Amino acid sequence: MKKRKTGKYIAGMLLVLLTVLFAGCGSKQTGEDGSYHAYYLNKEATRIIEEPYTPQAADTDTEGMIEEFLQVIAQTPDKVECRKLLHSNVEVTGYNLDGGQLSITFSEAYAQMEVSEEILCRAAIVRTMLQIPEISCVSFNVADLPLTDSKGNVVGLMTNESFVENPGEQINAIQSATIHLFFSNEAGDGLIETTEEVQYSSNISMEKLIMEHLLDDPTDKGMISAIPQGTGLVNVATTNGICYVNLDEGFLNQQYNIQEPIVIYSIVNSLSEIPTVNKVQISVNGDTNGMYRDSFALDTLYERNLDYVVGSDEDGISSTEIMVTESGE
Repeated sequence: MKKRKTGKYIAGMLLVLLTVLFAGCGSKQTGEDGSYHAYYLNKEATRIIEEPYTPQAADTDTEGMIEEFLQVIAQTPDKVECRKLLHSNVEVTGYNLDGGQLSITFSEAYAQMEVSEEILCRAAIVRTMLQIPEISCVSFNVADLPLTDSKGNVVGLMTNESFVENPGEQINAIQSATIHLFFSNEAGDGLIETTEEVQYSSNISMEKLIMEHLLDDPTDKGMISAIPQGTGLVNVATTNGICYVNLDEGFLNQQYNIQEPIVIYSIVNSLSEIPTVNKVQISVNGDTNGMYRDSFALDTLYERNLDYVVGSDEDGISSTEIMVTESGE
């Protein structure tokens, strides 16, 4: 049974970062006027600072620009309110560019960074490198192994969209909300409704916030996650009132102790609490063909259904308050 680990969960929340929301290659960071920027952290390592920068290498010299920007991220900035991205014991040991995908390898010391600082550092490096015209996405390796997030998931390819889901919001902005969730009872034959008061990164969509909570077991007794253990969230987004939930192949694990409709409507009912969501479609690695077990077609648009609800936190199960910050394990 999965246990909620607040610090690690929280790091995934600010991310997104932690697992990539939208796989593939995306938008550039260079301004419309062709300007470039260097990105640093503030002294407290709580936010990213952007400074104008003029590359010495020509736009057409991709290798030259890569090497120059890699030097920039390791340099100490002139301004006293800024600090460099990488600690002095963290080194860039190599890089590889293949078809627009830049892979950067760091020394083992990179993995020792504080979780919140590493996420900001990662975002700043990706933004820096995506300014180079021939680069469309970036991945990190640590000592020749793919970078993993605080839950052990491979981060994979990153674009600017990997770090900002709500345009205009700072990556470290925190806000509060009350979310309604539907978990399975311990017998696996009914749903229990509960509420959680959360503080979360504004870079996380409400849909993603809810799904991340559903993937973890609740701390309250009498409830368990209905979603099969080992399931990962690929991405989730709402368009025209339909919430599209893309889960990985772990969702197909047979968890017969929890009945089929309990799994489906744990997701559907929880997401339907969002005012903009009217229907929900679930896919597996983007594929909507086939069935979930025997009765639930993946290409169906499911609507809220409270027939399986057998209790709520008003029946004696207390709400849980979770502080979604990035610090601490």
